[in-house]
Amino acid sequence: MKIVTFHTGSDWQLGVKTERGVLSTANTTVGDTDHPKLPQTVRQYLDGGEAAHRQLANYIQAAEKTGEDELFLQEASLHFGPCVPDPGKIICVGLNYRKHAEESNMPVPPYPVLFNKYINTLAGHGEEIFLPPDAKQVDYEAELAIVIGRQAKRVAREAALNYVAGYCNANDLSARDLQFRTNQWLLGKCCDGFSPIGPYLVTADEVGDPNQLEIKTFVNGELRQHSHTSDMIFHCDQIVSYLSHYMTLEPGDVILTGTPEGVIMGYPKEKQVWLKDGDEVTIEIEKLGKLTNRMREERL
Repeated sequence: MKIVTFHTGSDWQLGVKTERGVLSTANTTVGDTDHPKLPQTVRQYLDGGEAAHRQLANYIQAAEKTGEDELFLQEASLHFGPCVPDPGKIICVGLNYRKHAEESNMPVPPYPVLFNKYINTLAGHGEEIFLPPDAKQVDYEAELAIVIGRQAKRVAREAALNYVAGYCNANDLSARDLQFRTNQWLLGKCCDGFSPIGPYLVTADEVGDPNQLEIKTFVNGELRQHSHTSDMIFHCDQIVSYLSHYMTLEPGDVILTGTPEGVIMGYPKEKQVWLKDGDEVTIEIEKLGKLTNRMREERL
């Protein structure tokens, strides 16, 4: 199931991508069938667990049996929001691909390198990202994001993926000059809009093994990153288990799992051309669709 958040008027709506288009849950009656407990937000879907998943699946099945084409919206007409609009935590793993650690001239870490982002960094598919005026070295980072589906506390690695609701594309945008201004990375990672996620939250049952996915980045159509999630140093089940031993993970928490080689920072200095006004960045991970955002100069 591919779940989306989109904007109509003043409200965010929950939808599901189908072959006929995006089906909104705002209309709880399809044909002659009522679906009164249908989740209306991603938060309601995640908090509702298996029951909410079944309700949504039944709703989709009922809608697809009707001839009511007006129930289905075309993606091109939608204003997407972050596929998880209100995570309690955004936790990021740095240096989690072997080849990326090599291109960064950093040793392979013995434990996951962790930092965090905040909700101000979230953006949806198709949104413009404004580059801070004094950030001159903005970089892309294609990442697989894990979305937690139920409370996880000290879970074993072999059970960890059972706590995952789904996965999505993420772009861990990073202002390298701000990131390395001090020995703390936070400033370069937490600018407004620096964590686009989406366009879909793809449920775990549809993705399968998250460490068997192709991952790519395109800048203005040019392939920049092309790798595979199997190159992670710490795989998704390890990450969820490790984090859960130190902090309780809650439904809706988002975990960015690191980026592969091919970032601008890894290029020789004479070839480093940082993101600028007008650049279009697309993150594409197998089974998760394409997340595209255009960079814009923020004017004072």
